[in-house]
Amino acid sequence: MKNGHTKHRWVVLISVISVLATALTLLSTNRSSVAPPIQVGVLHSMTGTMAISEKAVVDAVLLAIDELNASGGLLGRQIEPVIVDGKSDWQIFASEAERLIVQEEVSAVFGCWTSASRKSVKPVFEKYNHLLFYPVQYEGLEESPNILYTGAAPNQQIIPAVRWSLNNFGKRFFLIGSDYVFPRTANAIIRDYATALGAEVVGEEYLLLGSHDVDLAVKAIVESKPDVIFNTINGDSNIPFFEKLRAAGVKPSDVPIMSFSISENELRSFQVENIAGHYACWNYFQSLDSKANSRFVSSFKEKYGDGRLVNDPMEAAYISVHLWAQAVAEVHTDDVHEVRRALGDQSYDAPGNLVYVDPENHHIWKTVRIGKIRNDGQFDIVWDSEKPVQPVPFPGTRSELEWNQFLASLYAGWGQTWANPGH
Repeated sequence: MKNGHTKHRWVVLISVISVLATALTLLSTNRSSVAPPIQVGVLHSMTGTMAISEKAVVDAVLLAIDELNASGGLLGRQIEPVIVDGKSDWQIFASEAERLIVQEEVSAVFGCWTSASRKSVKPVFEKYNHLLFYPVQYEGLEESPNILYTGAAPNQQIIPAVRWSLNNFGKRFFLIGSDYVFPRTANAIIRDYATALGAEVVGEEYLLLGSHDVDLAVKAIVESKPDVIFNTINGDSNIPFFEKLRAAGVKPSDVPIMSFSISENELRSFQVENIAGHYACWNYFQSLDSKANSRFVSSFKEKYGDGRLVNDPMEAAYISVHLWAQAVAEVHTDDVHEVRRALGDQSYDAPGNLVYVDPENHHIWKTVRIGKIRNDGQFDIVWDSEKPVQPVPFPGTRSELEWNQFLASLYAGWGQTWANPGH
């Protein structure tokens, strides 16, 4: 009896061990059959003077990634964002871009706001033959096979705003901006067109990025009595500028401001009485009435809360992810080189209207709109181009060689960097 009972226990034990081994083998097999995620970099300023604009762009990127993952991901794999803080410092942007490419081995990077940050990371993406999606309107004078520019080129924002302002406000222009490559170049473009159209630039002032010292600029505006102010200030420097200008008695009914970097999201930081009645030129406004936009706004608010707003760079970042995903699906791989080649064939029914990639210059065709700021922080659209405008990165007022020489002089003058270092 005893020997039989012992033998029976050994048989049971062996059976249990066999079942456990089988289960572990199946579990291991199932784990190994789950494809690793596709990692993408998200490189924006989460801190510093540009966080006021860039943090919300990250949210838009994550919304698009969530939508893709909810529909099964790409190539049977989920998409995993690797979020990095550029800290409003273009040198940090460059080092973090290299880390995302070399160490994290991401398949693409969605990022940058200021042109100083983009100019700093451009050599990195070209060195490694990688891929950046840049979602912000900019000064142009650039093309790269390693960057897809989903924001506006100069002829899709700056130049139409100048023409419209001349027809609606008058010929006396005042230019104010942050002291880095985008505002300096944008204002050079405006000066060229002012000359060509018979307008006059009556003043031009610059602030260091992040500076709140606006008194001299406001004084110059009051003294020069312009018909319109073209504003290329970036980041939270805009808040004291509008406050001090209103305190000096400059009202939008007398001297309207046309801004190129103020959108719905930045308006949340303003006292509305300081900014309502002024203007901005973008390709997208949240108030746009379309089914595609209604879906986009609803999805964003469902994820982040009813109090949140969307704006042009957020929409551009959102469609960047979907354009990338379409290219990945088309070539059946997330290989950077294959995806880059496929991007030139892509179009997308974006919230702001149909967009499509220009295969010649890696910018996208976009509709242009001008909006007037309302008391509720939204925009009334007062003009639009009615159809997508072909991107032209290099304005025809100067040759490409002359524009490159202009950029080189800025870079050298700032000590081999893309913004005034302030010393």
